[in-house]
Amino acid sequence: MPSYQDRWIALGPMLCAVTIIAAGCSDSPPASFDGGDVATWTAYGATPGGTHYSTGTQITPENVRWLEPVWEHRSGDIRQGSMEGDGLPLTQSSFQATPIVIDDTLYYCSPFNKVFALDAETGIEKWRFDPQVDRTTYVLPNCRGVSSWRSGKAGICEHRILAGTLDARLIALDAETGERCSDFGDNGEVDVTHRISRHEPVEYGITSPPAILNDTVITGSMVLDNQRTDAPSGVVRAYDVRSGELLWAWNPIPPGMEPFNEDGSFRSGTTNVWSIIAVDEERNLVFVPTGNTNPDFYGGHRDGLDYYSSSVVALNGDTGEVVWHYQMVHHDLWDYDTPAQPTLIDLNIDGETVPVVVQVTKMGMTFVLHRETGEPVFPVEERPVPQNPVPGEYLSPTQPFPSHIPHLLPAFTAEDVSGLTFWDEGACRDQANALRNEGIYTPPSIAGSVLYPTNGGGNNWGSPAIHIDEQVMVVLTWRTVGTVKLTPREGCGNNFQGQHGTPYCVDTGFLVSPIGMPCTESPWATLDAIDLAAGEIRWSVPLGTTRDIAPFPFWWIKGVPGVGGPMVTSSGLVFIGAATEHAFRAHDLATGEVLWKAELPTAANSVPMSYQVRPAGRQYVVVAAGGHWSGLNPPGDHLMAFALPAGNAP
Repeated sequence: MPSYQDRWIALGPMLCAVTIIAAGCSDSPPASFDGGDVATWTAYGATPGGTHYSTGTQITPENVRWLEPVWEHRSGDIRQGSMEGDGLPLTQSSFQATPIVIDDTLYYCSPFNKVFALDAETGIEKWRFDPQVDRTTYVLPNCRGVSSWRSGKAGICEHRILAGTLDARLIALDAETGERCSDFGDNGEVDVTHRISRHEPVEYGITSPPAILNDTVITGSMVLDNQRTDAPSGVVRAYDVRSGELLWAWNPIPPGMEPFNEDGSFRSGTTNVWSIIAVDEERNLVFVPTGNTNPDFYGGHRDGLDYYSSSVVALNGDTGEVVWHYQMVHHDLWDYDTPAQPTLIDLNIDGETVPVVVQVTKMGMTFVLHRETGEPVFPVEERPVPQNPVPGEYLSPTQPFPSHIPHLLPAFTAEDVSGLTFWDEGACRDQANALRNEGIYTPPSIAGSVLYPTNGGGNNWGSPAIHIDEQVMVVLTWRTVGTVKLTPREGCGNNFQGQHGTPYCVDTGFLVSPIGMPCTESPWATLDAIDLAAGEIRWSVPLGTTRDIAPFPFWWIKGVPGVGGPMVTSSGLVFIGAATEHAFRAHDLATGEVLWKAELPTAANSVPMSYQVRPAGRQYVVVAAGGHWSGLNPPGDHLMAFALPAGNAP
């Protein structure tokens, strides 16, 4: 049976009008393209500071229309969704990885943590490693990436690939062979559950790539949401990259609180760091984006335990001690954890170069903090927010609102409700009017409250991408309206979001019509470009269409929610899949215009990357197309590479 790539190439003339935008099918590519420079992508976000910025120059807004598929790698690591398991639904696999490229080799991980090394120019497999993760246990299988460490010497395991697993192991592999580095921990792995309180395996694992700082590998953890108040600790730990020895551990507890449980395990219920960690090698700082303290939608029991919740925390790279922290949401009851890698850039402000951390949030607010102090570089106002929570709960009277960079989400009111028909709109309006809605930070309620933005964002883990020279940030923004409803314990039954240890379980969802359409006008997701120094939105365009999730003739609606994010190139292109549509696009950084579009076998719910390994070679753009565990798109295992035609390469 021909591969997807073979079928695509064979049907190329037929699909020209579909797969290439803004190029006439009768056009011919130029005889040759500029050679471009070597462009690296050595860490998940291109650099340890996570800009998702490629220095590649060969592919430009002028020639991107000639981009074509050149190779595809398939891991075979796919799971269909089912209701089997230990009382929890086993969702379909989600291929969310962003590869890294070291020299001429590309490394990536599959949803169940298989690690692959490929020839970066041909996609030919060099080796694979299978950690034998139990496929029947883990609810949300995904692996966002692996990391690389090099000693600068020659020999076995002097170049290591570090990978975390769903079953909470940290594994070191020889980058040349894929064999375990036997001197790291126990035969190449460290059990990251050590000193973690008793838990079910499904509750604790690693889904994001570890951070590398000098000879240290640092990891947080995924802790399953909304299960119980005494959830496994969110401790962040650093290990010697050679031996696997524990160097330090930071458990996010407030000053003065006991860091351990009575049995000596790390104190339970602390906020975790599930997303991607950034490091500043020059300043020896580790920047961790913290989650929301478990469970997400009730915190009457916390008593200050969420001191570091929904924050950016800067840690000393040698000791793990807190250097500074900045909280984006006080006493978070909305699952507005800090979802994205803190992004490190040097920002030009009024002629002065300032080292900053740019942090996007689920609220659609962007905070810009001084990298050395954590102080806001631009004004942030503490504004009053809605009060009157459910019995047993308490609220922060104010929340921080940045005033320089615009809030990407307007307020939602019942007047904003819409529908495809009069009947549809009326049903939506009835739902909206029945919900408590006093604007952002309306507290969860027993009758039900509007959750806007939803706990998916705003912005989530796939953003941002920042063009270093232009100092323009590009983000994916959800604009759907969510709902949250608390139920007193006696009425909870077997609710999956049990929030055990609190008086309430919780149900979350979306404000949708009886036919499943969002109760607001599209776009429900946009791609937004923001000038960071000027504090201005340069453009905002709908992302994707309903082509692959709605029946005909409802394929025309633009701007659909999706998971993933963008990357930018120095030549002025923005590449993104992310939407529920089975498509991959290139936008013009200057205008937001779509310059190229490729059809994919399923949605690319990941963040793309780009590289060029030699001056006389081709620049490649690579994206993982594998759907998402939400089930809106089929699962897949397609790692796809695109480049300009080979006959026209320099």
